[in-house]
Amino acid sequence: MEESNPLKLELDQNEIENTQIMKLKEIIRNIFRILRVMSGKNRFLLGFVVVVLILALIRVANPSVAESRLTKAEAADSLKNDSAALLAEDDAAREVEVSPSNASQSNGASADQLANAGMTVDAASEQLLDSAAKGSSIFFDKDGKEVKHRIFSVPNFGNTFPDQQDVQIQAANRYGVKPVRNRDEAEHSKGALVYVGSNPFFYVDKLNSSIPYLVPRASVLLQDIGRAYFDSLQIKGIPLHKIIVTSILRTKDDVAKLRTRNGNATENSCHLYGTTFDVCYNRYKTVQTAKNSRRQVRNDSLKWVLSEVLRDFRENGRCLVKYEVNQGCFHITVK
Repeated sequence: MEESNPLKLELDQNEIENTQIMKLKEIIRNIFRILRVMSGKNRFLLGFVVVVLILALIRVANPSVAESRLTKAEAADSLKNDSAALLAEDDAAREVEVSPSNASQSNGASADQLANAGMTVDAASEQLLDSAAKGSSIFFDKDGKEVKHRIFSVPNFGNTFPDQQDVQIQAANRYGVKPVRNRDEAEHSKGALVYVGSNPFFYVDKLNSSIPYLVPRASVLLQDIGRAYFDSLQIKGIPLHKIIVTSILRTKDDVAKLRTRNGNATENSCHLYGTTFDVCYNRYKTVQTAKNSRRQVRNDSLKWVLSEVLRDFRENGRCLVKYEVNQGCFHITVK
């Protein structure tokens, strides 16, 4: 039997590949000839289809372009390293804190409690980092026992969230829309705004002096705060509660009416720009069902956890926050 010649087989394979490439080039030339005689709109639509077809033809002619360059072992090592790094970063950002028993509602945790808690924060954070490096869970220790993450709150609400109108209005002007006169004018500005409604992570209260729209940047911020609040409650073993949004976008007419009965309302309100929303700290929406009721949690405890979350977002440059004493809310503007 005649033996096959490896060199001849290789030449035949190359000839087949060259033939495929020539056919592909001819198809592309014909497509571009068709595009030249078509109108602009049709040319754009067909152009998109052409690009998809070209990529598909390349994939068929040369399947190796879609193959991973990593071996299975390398991919597994990469995934393991990335997961460990993300877990360590997440644990480092969290503080294990103690719950204040006699904290003032308006001033956060007391000085003695903060001092005592400060002595344990570094050690607890170190423990979390060690457990993350070993691949253990932040919810359970190496023996399978649930890890207790305590509430620490913030030293003083007014000092931690000091961003007044003059600071927040700069961010509102930078990231917001132009103020609208009334609700009808607001309807024509929805192209730059997104609807904000109650969802699994926050609850929108009945709005009497505002409408539920924000710029996309602020909408994402609100969603992230709601998710982070859930995470913080979960890791501290507190039943889930939604934050309540009490004010969002205001028109100039809304602001004018509000100023007649609210001394804190300013004429050039940040709420005019769709960058600002208020989250109340003395009311929360309990997450429960008719069959599975949740144990009662003091609003102060929920407020302390919320203050931790907002402090982290503010320190990470995501937002500006003002602690509103009379209105019972956190006044938040996106950065």
